[in-house]
Amino acid sequence: MAEANRPNYLRIALLAVGMVRLTGTISAQQPVKHLNPVIEKLATGKPFIGFQTGDLSLENARTMARADIDYVYLEMEHGPMDFEGLHRFTVGMIDKAAILKKGNAQPNVAIFARFAPYGREQAQWFVKQALDIGLMGVIFNGIDNPEQALLGVRNMRYPQRKTSLYPEPPGLRGYAPATAVWWWGVSEAEYERRADLWPLNPEGDLLAIMMIETAEGLKNADAIASVRGVGAIFVGAGGDLHQYLGVDSNSPELERAFQTILKACLAHKVACGITALNGRDIARRLTEGWKMIRTNEAALGQWRALSPAR
Repeated sequence: MAEANRPNYLRIALLAVGMVRLTGTISAQQPVKHLNPVIEKLATGKPFIGFQTGDLSLENARTMARADIDYVYLEMEHGPMDFEGLHRFTVGMIDKAAILKKGNAQPNVAIFARFAPYGREQAQWFVKQALDIGLMGVIFNGIDNPEQALLGVRNMRYPQRKTSLYPEPPGLRGYAPATAVWWWGVSEAEYERRADLWPLNPEGDLLAIMMIETAEGLKNADAIASVRGVGAIFVGAGGDLHQYLGVDSNSPELERAFQTILKACLAHKVACGITALNGRDIARRLTEGWKMIRTNEAALGQWRALSPAR
């Protein structure tokens, strides 16, 4: 039986070698500095736009993979902390046709996720789980102070080698990247090189996104934005921030809070994110200097109609 199956194994091995050679040739022809398409944009000063979803089905993953957006963030704060579903979704986002068309392993859409623990809870395990599955960014809920932001950053970093150009802040992430290596489509050594935080490490492909959702977080916005390794700050516009401030969601005080956070981001060259639910709002926020826009398909279509030459 072993002898009979040997030709099949040989054909599989040769096919695998051929695919490696093909991939290597394509990558050599069209190299990219960043595998994370969001960071590729941020590194050149461009904004990034995406959707939020709680649907972890394979069907939705395929839809998101080919949507004309830069990122999708998976909502796990108010829904189940479903890591099996997260794994399934990342598998569904692999688009071989797009890889062949682009000529490298960079996906068109980066995957981020937001999880249940708040910064004050100091939960650490979910970061390791998310990154080992293959995510390119983590959204940290309810960050109230720079100490909480720093812990998030450290949890996303591997402990640094003695020769590291960027040894601080020291990393805490455990090392088991096999699934992430497979999803990213690189060698383990290449993953280790790229699996660091941008802009702390200019070659990094991971993004640490802090959410400011409370009055305390607002008070500490400048200090949070100054933490090394923070790549973006997203304002909790949907409900939490206005509730913590004790005002309505359309209050001028809430808008002043947004502008305070934006000012801190701009001062520290950190991308600032906000929700925009119509095309004109997207255009206004981009003009103000926001770099991360969370929106929906209808609003995105409106904005593109307003900005055909984008």
